[in-house]
Amino acid sequence: MTITVAPYPNEQTQPASGTPARVGITDTTFRDAHQSLLATRMTTAQMLPIATQMNRIGFHSMEVWGGATFDACIRFLGEDPWERLKALRKEMPDTRLQMLVRGQNLLGYRHYPDDIVERFIRRSVANGIDIIRTFDALNDPRNMRRSIEVGKECNAHVQGTLVYTTSPVHDLDHYLSVAKELINLGIDSLCIKDMAGLLKPDAAGRLVRGLRSVIGTLPLQLHAHSLSGMASMSYLEAIHAGANVVDTAISPLALGSSQPATETMVVVLRDTLYDTGLDIDALVDVAEYFERLFREAGNAPIRQTIIDTRVLSHQVPGGMITNLLSQLDEQKASHRLKEVLLELPKVRADLGFPPLVTPTSQIVGTQAVLNVLMGERYKILPREVRDYILGWYGRPPAPIAEFLIERLRSEGEHPIEGRPADSLDPGWDHAQQESAQWAKSEEDVLTYALFPQVAKTFFTKRSKPLQHFPIDLKQVGALVKDFAEAGALDILDFEVNKVHIRMSRS
Repeated sequence: MTITVAPYPNEQTQPASGTPARVGITDTTFRDAHQSLLATRMTTAQMLPIATQMNRIGFHSMEVWGGATFDACIRFLGEDPWERLKALRKEMPDTRLQMLVRGQNLLGYRHYPDDIVERFIRRSVANGIDIIRTFDALNDPRNMRRSIEVGKECNAHVQGTLVYTTSPVHDLDHYLSVAKELINLGIDSLCIKDMAGLLKPDAAGRLVRGLRSVIGTLPLQLHAHSLSGMASMSYLEAIHAGANVVDTAISPLALGSSQPATETMVVVLRDTLYDTGLDIDALVDVAEYFERLFREAGNAPIRQTIIDTRVLSHQVPGGMITNLLSQLDEQKASHRLKEVLLELPKVRADLGFPPLVTPTSQIVGTQAVLNVLMGERYKILPREVRDYILGWYGRPPAPIAEFLIERLRSEGEHPIEGRPADSLDPGWDHAQQESAQWAKSEEDVLTYALFPQVAKTFFTKRSKPLQHFPIDLKQVGALVKDFAEAGALDILDFEVNKVHIRMSRS
């Protein structure tokens, strides 16, 4: 189901002074915000009570799906991500629902065959997605092509993405070249994705003005993270230069490694040419819901520091730092993080300066950790690094160091030519056969195709019947009181005389 809403805001280039140029706000609270600050642990039950209220606010769109939410649902939360999407669609009939896909990687960490990509995009739209934002970690348009084509066939709004980073090869010409290729693929809008908060305000203005010379009136959106402290300033400069939409999060889930606060941007732009038209009082009400939610659940967002300017030096996004520390902790070597951060840019240069975003951030980071711990650079080359060098992740922004390519050739491995997915066998029939004993729908087969091992565990637990407790309704009050006094979870699920009961202390 695709909803009909107001036209995309400000579809023209920035108008002359004195003419209104309303800026759209994409809210990331249900996706990137809690992925950045809560390890993607917000549950559907926590979203639904406020979803109807957020639906009435008038956001340009709400990012509610994609990224790590799918994996986290089945791996950690025991939730079906497809059911989350359908539930949110029901509660928010008047708001565009948006998802993030990693191009040919979809929501995973490797390339999937075209038939899996095609079915996944179609089912996403059928279950309620209106806007598909697709990116590739290497800015390789070949890896975004099929998701763009299928999204267009489904009449979804397809947004192509430029992953922003800085390096000797990531200049304005690079971004304009990628933008031209994306336009030729038929995108409906373009997004600048600044995952590490590296985009300086002056650079934001130059980039947006440069892109305007290429994309004309095509809507342009900016997504940035606040870790460096520059995102809000970059948003304002980008808006003045011609950006139409910016990504923000409700304040309790904003800042740090998340996005700028929605309320702040709405007030900053109010009574200007770029007024968002959003009601600040309604936004404050939503913020109070999340503040109360986290206070009662005892899982307030963990920011460590709101601002970490070290990112401007090592360029490592906040989530990637956590992964590096986790790898080092396993080897009892967390004290060597500084060495890893010094090694990381060297590995990145050897690998052709890939932007540090999933999955290349994991690839570069893991190799840097191994180089430090082994005491010898590239003594070990993990399979993922080998596949990257061979071209299985796409075309890097700059040539990979020849000594790495020669090493693999000497070991009998050779780089591939062309688009990586062209070398993959179809995957649907195989996934359907392997998941036959658990899958109840096409969506289930897709879940299995993306995350086979995790999906198997999820399906097995899902298929187990609820345990029946031999208690009657008179005992329910005492039982809940005991759980509450013991500091149990807010939500308690059980069955009473074969009747499913769902209770909350709130």
